[in-house]
Amino acid sequence: MSVDQDTVRRIARLARIAVREEELAPLAGELNTILDWVEQLSAIDTRGVEPMTSAVAMDMKMREDKVVWGNLQKEVTRNAPGGEDGFFVVPKVVE
Repeated sequence: MSVDQDTVRRIARLARIAVREEELAPLAGELNTILDWVEQLSAIDTRGVEPMTSAVAMDMKMREDKVVWGNLQKEVTRNAPGGEDGFFVVPKVVE
C-alpha cells in the first residue's frame, strides 16, 4: 500500500490536524515507511504464539465481583447540568 500527498491531506482533514503544503511530501514518506514495516510484520508466521498482555509473564489479579454500594442514581446525577427521570440529559450531537 502506498500513501500519496492527497491521502495525507485527507487523513489530516479527517483528524482535524493542520498540515502545511510543504509538509505533505515528508509525511507521505514517513507513512509509507511505517506501512512497509507493518507489511514486513504481517509476513511473520505467528501460529502457535500465545497472545500477550504484557512483555513480562504475570498473572492477572482477580477479586470477587460483589456490589458494595447500590442505588446511587440520585447522588451520581446530582451535579449533572441536566437530568430527566434519573438520567443525564445532553445536547444532540448527531443529526
